[in-house]
Amino acid sequence: MNKISENEACTKHRYEVTVADLPLSCPTKFMRVWDAHPRVYLPIEEAGRVVCPYCDAEFILLEHE
Repeated sequence: MNKISENEACTKHRYEVTVADLPLSCPTKFMRVWDAHPRVYLPIEEAGRVVCPYCDAEFILLEHE
């Protein structure tokens, strides 16, 4: 899995996120957005995992119990 960093948007398929990354959006605030899909906010807090409906990127919340 990859930690969120300044990367091209929508190119990796799995990302580890922390509560510091919330609220979670795809593309994230650290990704380039000019070549990405529209920003969508993803509800990850309850399940600890969410998949972007645009690009199928999977986000895993590390602190989720």
